[in-house]
Amino acid sequence: MLEITQGCSHNKCKFCNMYSSVKFQPSPMEWIEEDIKEIAAFYPETNRLQLLSADPFVLGFERLNEICDLIHKYLPNIEIMTMAARVDNIMDKSVEELKILRDKGIVELNLGAESADDETLKSVNKGYVGRDILEQCEKLDKAGMDYWLTFLNGVGGVKHTKNHALNSAKIFSEANPTVVGTGGLVLFEGTGLLALYKKSKFQPLNERGLMEELKLFIENLDFDGRFITHHTVSMDLNNVNFKDNKKRIIENLQHGIDNLDMGRLAQIRNNKRGL
Repeated sequence: MLEITQGCSHNKCKFCNMYSSVKFQPSPMEWIEEDIKEIAAFYPETNRLQLLSADPFVLGFERLNEICDLIHKYLPNIEIMTMAARVDNIMDKSVEELKILRDKGIVELNLGAESADDETLKSVNKGYVGRDILEQCEKLDKAGMDYWLTFLNGVGGVKHTKNHALNSAKIFSEANPTVVGTGGLVLFEGTGLLALYKKSKFQPLNERGLMEELKLFIENLDFDGRFITHHTVSMDLNNVNFKDNKKRIIENLQHGIDNLDMGRLAQIRNNKRGL
């Protein structure tokens, strides 16, 4: 892992408190070079790097290009670089620039889309709309850069649950992700959604509602890639090939809806303190 930024460039999403006390800033090039040298000293054969922090792809093309060159200078075996990104991190980069970064090893982005429903995105201050996801993913497709899309189960609350599931499934299906990942909402301390909940302005889904929303999303999702559940999802539905195993995934989820102890699951979720 190599840190090239600190914090989150947006840091305004109402469901997240991970970087609330961290001021966003690019890491100085001197720090980055020192860290690369350290990696090279201890692990000279390194061929894969994950670039940090929250959304390092926010850096402009020139800066990222310079960092890639610096990495290859000290780590000549590097083949794969991955990082998390916001959808709007891609907007200032042309397809030609993305191709250059892809050729230098940035082969995959983990896009924290969370939803593709406009009202849900607006309600949590995500900073973009559903069509932006498709437009930016199309640029990644043209550049040959793989990407994950994440779905945050429950982020729209009771009010937006149906549209959150259906519109996210529609746009995720129209894109070309190699992985679709799902996590589940927790109302963490210091978040905007918790504040709204305390004022009775946000109604979260209960455990059954979360699983039913996830089922609706999966039923309407159509893509040829890997499906994973992670972080705060109540069930392990991971599967290498979603298209071939969609029926079984839905059956397993329905079994959970019918048989799992919802009170126990709620207790587990409520005990979580942070991502």
